[in-house]
Formats: sequence, C-alpha cells, structure tokens
Amino acid sequence: MTCRHVSSPLRSLLIGSVAACLLWMSAPLAPVPARAQDKPLASIDDDCTAMAFAPDGRLAYAVRHEIKTRQYVLERDDIWILTVEGKRRRLINGEKLGGLAPFSYTVSGFRWSPSGHLLAAELSTTSVIDQEGRTRDSIMTLLFDQDGKEIRVGTRDGIVEDASDAAWLSDDVTVVYLTEAVKPNLLFSIQSIRPVAGRGSSLFSGRTFVGAAWDTKRNLGYAVERDRSFEGPPRLQRLDLTRDTADELATLDSFAGGLSLSPSGAKIAYYLDHEVLEIRDLAAPSHLARTRIGFGAYAWSSDERRILIKRATERKTGDLVWFDVPPLAAPPSASSGAPPAVSEQVPVPFLHDLTFRDFDISPNGRTIAVMRPGKQDILIYPLN
Repeated sequence: MTCRHVSSPLRSLLIGSVAACLLWMSAPLAPVPARAQDKPLASIDDDCTAMAFAPDGRLAYAVRHEIKTRQYVLERDDIWILTVEGKRRRLINGEKLGGLAPFSYTVSGFRWSPSGHLLAAELSTTSVIDQEGRTRDSIMTLLFDQDGKEIRVGTRDGIVEDASDAAWLSDDVTVVYLTEAVKPNLLFSIQSIRPVAGRGSSLFSGRTFVGAAWDTKRNLGYAVERDRSFEGPPRLQRLDLTRDTADELATLDSFAGGLSLSPSGAKIAYYLDHEVLEIRDLAAPSHLARTRIGFGAYAWSSDERRILIKRATERKTGDLVWFDVPPLAAPPSASSGAPPAVSEQVPVPFLHDLTFRDFDISPNGRTIAVMRPGKQDILIYPLN
C-alpha cells in the first residue's frame, strides 16, 4: 500500500442497467475481457486520489476536496464508498477532519481489514507549524469503520502518527504498520497498536526492513530485512505478527522494491533491479523464477497465473500489460556458478494500450477499477 476543499458535487453516474450492476458481483458470473470500447459496469466522475476494493467487492475511494480560508487553500480528501449495487455514500467529510487548523492531506492509499468491516487510509499531510507559515510534511494513517466512524486510538482521534502501510489483523482489533527508522525512508521498523486500548508496541525490536507485505488473514507478514549499515545481503523473513517471531526463508541476491504477496499467500514477488521480477514459492523457498517485465506497479490475477503491470512507478501514468508467471523451480546448484535464468516475454496489452494513473483488481478477480489521468475519474470493468 505502497499514500497517498469546498466539496465538488458528486456527478458519478452508473453506466448500464441495474442488471449490469448486479452482474458485477453476482454468482455465477461469466466475465469477459475488458476492452477500451466496452461500456464500463460503473464510473465515478470525480477527481479521485486513491481507491481499493473490499473483500466483498465494494470500492473505497477518495475525492479531492478544497477548502479556502483567508490565508490558505487547504486540501482534505473526502472518502466515499461504492456498493456492489452501485450506490454511493460519503464516509468521511474532509472539511471536518482536522478541525480549523491549517492542515492539508491527500489520501494516498487504502487497506481493508480481512472482514471488510474496517479500513485504514494512508494520508500524505502538510501542516503549518509556525506563524511564518513554514510547513512540515508527514505520513499518518486514519482508522475508521465501514460506516465512516473513526476508530479512536485510546482517548485521541483515529490518527496514527508516522504510520505507513498500515493493516488490520484478523481480530479487527490490532493494527500493524511501518514507521521510518533510517531517513529518508531507507529503512523501517514494524509497530503494532490496539487502538481501542490505546496500547502500542514495537515488533521485532532492533530489526529494520526495506519493505513488507501483509498476510493479515493469517496474521503473518513477509519482509526484507537489512541492517542499519546495509552490510550483507537482503534476507526474506516470514513474520508471525501475533507471536513476534521470525523465520528466515531466503537470502536474496538483491532487492529493489515491489514486494507483493499472491492472493492465496503461496507465492511472493519482488524486483531484483529495475527490470527483473523474482517470484518465489513460500512453501518451498528454493523454488523460484525470474522474468523481465520492467519496473512498475503490479498486481496478481486471482488464479496467480498472470501479473498485470502498469509500466510506470506508483502514482505515475502508464499502460497496462499482462505477463505470465513462469514455472517455479530450484535453480542450478551454487557449485555451477550459474544464476537462475531470466525469462523473456512478450507483454500482452490490456485496455488497448490506453494509459492510467492507478488500478486495482477485486479480490475475487472479476472486476478491475482503473483511474484515468487528467481528471482522475474511475472506470470499473469486468475482468477475465
């Protein structure tokens, strides 16, 4: 998750009939490939900044909201939800969040709890810190439920300071998140908090990581560990987030980001450099494959046979293409001196080579939401 105003009127319009909307998530469903000229199942005609599907197919999304005061123009996104029936409901009014203080934020990402009852919204914030108008930028996370009620942290509001990539565990009580350990965002530590109790603690004390991916259904995390001096190779760790224990799975040749867990939790992928993605079997960590796809933001298909990549960095515009996941196997023995082979693939264009700022695939793999550049509206298509 790698976080991402007088209200603009919501001009969202459902495209297609009620039957088409019900088809979106009903079962059985026979999806067809999305094509640029196809009519979307739904559209959100607003200036959006972030979006994420819930486990049941609802879509949380943020809409830019500008507030004009005597001294400043503040940005505070509203947070909305689109139901599977096509109804829209505002959960958070950005104008009321943060009070009258000169404080701006943009929602840079969402994460739903495994139950679909709770959310965490990552906020990129700018605050005025003195009378001279100097500002400070920071990252924080807002915790709230599916009805828009903030989950207070002890006696305070629902904000967790300096928290990025936050996730609810399966108990709907505990939140884990990353906090900066070595600036600027070079290394992170892992923290845990129970908002209602107001109690937090540091997990894996003294250890630092360059990236993490959460398997919150199983209360697990997978992270790439580096020490503060960056000596030695990166190491892939399986983290038990409730017992505060770790098991080393593999020593990596290199790590360039993009850590992503497959939908079933059976595989994990990450970039070795700005071209090559390595995919590893978590049940048999010595089994892996490497493929050249170029650097970008990517997501797994629900059957884990393909990867859809936006060929641009996060929050930048790029086209969408499919790559196959190669078979995973044990590489040649270390004694041979030969590194694992890198497969070369021909990408399969998606949505007719149009470019998008962001995308998200629903957990059941039946729909895809894409955010168009410019106005940053959202279109939702069926996905095969």
